[in-house]
Amino acid sequence: MDLDEAAGRLYGLTPDEFTAARDALAKEAKAAGDAALAKGIRALRRPTVVAWAVNQASRRHAEDLDALLDVGRRLRAAWQTQDADALAELGRERSAATARLARAIRDDAEADGRPLSSSGEVEVEQTLDAAVVDEDAAGQVREGRLVRPLSYSGFAPAPVVREPRERRTAAPAQPGKEDREAAAAERERRAAELERALEEAERAAAEAEESRTAWEAELADAAREHDGRSAKVRELSDALAAAKEELATAGHRLEVARREEAAAGRTARSARARADRAAQALRDARS
Repeated sequence: MDLDEAAGRLYGLTPDEFTAARDALAKEAKAAGDAALAKGIRALRRPTVVAWAVNQASRRHAEDLDALLDVGRRLRAAWQTQDADALAELGRERSAATARLARAIRDDAEADGRPLSSSGEVEVEQTLDAAVVDEDAAGQVREGRLVRPLSYSGFAPAPVVREPRERRTAAPAQPGKEDREAAAAERERRAAELERALEEAERAAAEAEESRTAWEAELADAAREHDGRSAKVRELSDALAAAKEELATAGHRLEVARREEAAAGRTARSARARADRAAQALRDARS
């Protein structure tokens, strides 16, 4: 097993299963003597529910995902050439492909007992949009190892707009009004970015608190087990010391018994010899 294989296995699991499975794989790697792999596995972060749901698309709906990412590739090319006809057609393809895949992701999450909230469904669509617009995001979504949803804060190039001939000579809008509208749009864009950043920070804080709570429970459980086993060790140590003392007493008794048995044997043999001699003398006297 290498880190790539371990990550592939872990990010296919639900968020509830992730931490225990990650720690088990890290232990397995450490036991096998691969400390670097164990460290790499422990560094893998648990995905949010939305990230997990999107990750499963690369495993369960690879064809639909590839179709959407192919639309994104062609869209980016059309933006570069400012091909208005292609942009219009690909825009329709993008909407249909995004809706189809987002619906499949939502249905899978619900079938797995982890239905997405309304904000979660929006985050799924934002992640798919990011994958369409940005090549790096597309690679992350295809890999299926997201830790949190993606979003795209840049601007896609605007398509070429063919205006009717009669409007091409129309007087331009007043610069002042355009400036105000541009400034308002920029403020809205910046506010949206800050709101997304706040949401991500709050989500990260909630995940960190959840992880801290889980490890707090693990610490309490480990402390209880340690205290219990320490008490058992003390109990066994006391029993061993008593058994050693009893063994020493029994050994001393055995040694004394051996000496006395040997002495009694010698006395018995001497007494038997004297008795034999006396019996012989008696027989001699009678004859």
